[in-house]
Amino acid sequence: IYVSDGYGNARVHRFTPDGRLIESWGEPGTGPGQFNLPHNIHCDEEGWVYVADRENHRVQVFDGRGRYETEWRNLHRPSALFMTAGPRPLTYVGEVGPYLRSHFGWPNLGPRVSVLDARGEVVARFDSTKDEGVVPGAFLSPHSIAVDSRGAVYIGDVCNTAWPSLFPG
Repeated sequence: IYVSDGYGNARVHRFTPDGRLIESWGEPGTGPGQFNLPHNIHCDEEGWVYVADRENHRVQVFDGRGRYETEWRNLHRPSALFMTAGPRPLTYVGEVGPYLRSHFGWPNLGPRVSVLDARGEVVARFDSTKDEGVVPGAFLSPHSIAVDSRGAVYIGDVCNTAWPSLFPG
């Protein structure tokens, strides 16, 4: 069991199924293996661990023991991860929109869901920069993703009505 400890420690913890801590890795920073708000984790069938390193605008990839392998960029504040199974997995990444009002409306900043191939290259995007979170199909802050066996994508989003209470104007 892997747990991202983003709001307190900038670390990833690995536990046994009965809850015993095996190991932890990471520290605050911007380098390989360092985190600035690790926000979500996904493990693939081969044991690789993918960590949404939200405020470093990347997904870092580790082996099952926490050794850094690579990172995927061209993302904006990744918060949610879901990976399909099989020999050619796709990774769905929920990206939060800009935090600063001065960046609202800037291109390539989300909110959106990006679909990446096994190398971390973007193959598609569900862009939601127009009417963020106020109309069906528009996101504000996609925080969880699931894809069913038919390919339907389900997105858990931070609601637009909650945003003003989080960031008063």
